[in-house]
Amino acid sequence: MSEVLAVLDWMAETVEPIELKLAVTFAAVGILLFVLLSYRQLQTAISDRAKPLYGDIVSTTVLTTTFLLSLAVVVGVWEQTDTIREGYAQLDIGGEIVARAIVSFILLVGTVIFRRFVKRALDEILGSASAVTAHQREISHRIAQVIIWSISLVIVLGVWIDDLSGLLVGAGFLGIVVGMAARQTLGTVLAGFVLMFDRPFEIGDWIEVEDREGIVTDISIVNTRIRSFDGEYVMVPNDVISTSMVTNRSKRGRLRIEIDVGVDYEDDAEHAAAVAERTVSDLEHSLSAPGPQVVTKEFGDSAVVLGVRFWIDRPSSKRRWRARTAAINAIKREFAAEGIGIPFPQRELSSRPGAGARVEPGDETPDRGSEGSIGGETAAHDDSQPDDGEQYRMTGPEER
Repeated sequence: MSEVLAVLDWMAETVEPIELKLAVTFAAVGILLFVLLSYRQLQTAISDRAKPLYGDIVSTTVLTTTFLLSLAVVVGVWEQTDTIREGYAQLDIGGEIVARAIVSFILLVGTVIFRRFVKRALDEILGSASAVTAHQREISHRIAQVIIWSISLVIVLGVWIDDLSGLLVGAGFLGIVVGMAARQTLGTVLAGFVLMFDRPFEIGDWIEVEDREGIVTDISIVNTRIRSFDGEYVMVPNDVISTSMVTNRSKRGRLRIEIDVGVDYEDDAEHAAAVAERTVSDLEHSLSAPGPQVVTKEFGDSAVVLGVRFWIDRPSSKRRWRARTAAINAIKREFAAEGIGIPFPQRELSSRPGAGARVEPGDETPDRGSEGSIGGETAAHDDSQPDDGEQYRMTGPEER
């Protein structure tokens, strides 16, 4: 320390005129500003010709050295060494403290360099993975920086404090208290980090979460914002998303639509399926690959049920309903042209044997006759004939 101050005293004796002191000061400050402005260019130039790590080391060393030399020149020229000596004497700074300060400074500089190295390494590793998005790489950088600086801070504290056990125990208890008090918020934040890494959907995707459906407009650490098709903005907590079933209809860039069509039992179901498939294939919204498909699903109450399936691209709620409406109208039109019937519901009603209508004596009324009368005439019941019940059938208009 004394040798360094002696050199600074020599500078004060050499540069005595005030004009020369100002000139030297401006020169030192100018050099420092030049290094600050050209710091990035120097780092880029070295990184292009060698490894990026070398560029970080050289540029950081040049910047640090220039700053220290400029500070020393200004202190020496303006004769501030006595002030430094007095402060050094009052603080009673020994060699051990100076050594700790130097180690701490080296650790901080090393942390800056190592942080840049880790950032470049993550860019090279994650950049080659097509499944990792730019947003996920940025989150990885932030988490890596927090971890690196936390470790560096603990090491620096270990340099100045002999026993860190009490500090670490206190920090642990503080973390437990904060975690218990804000466990819901912390759970949401952790779910947000998991959601950002897992990335089941992106901004602009059409998703369904529980009973909520809409377009994702924003994804934050705490919640996910969805714009519903009714124009409402819904904020769903990330912990709800992480524990719920999420349906993403935009993930693959296409969506399958299925329409159930009933065909009369008297018509040819295979011919109806061929007509439906040909009709859907001619639609504007229907994709050719994968092509439409018609399957026979079940025997319905009144018809053979066909499942008409086709795909659309760039799925959205508007495109889905447009395609569905166009398909239904086209199928109905073609079925009518081909003479294929789409029946309305039909039911057959029958009573059990021995459960026919019986008219008991005294049930007649003056106005209606008896309860079993039709048009004012009594429907007699012959006990001598066995009652096998009566059959009723509801049919379509063509049978009437």
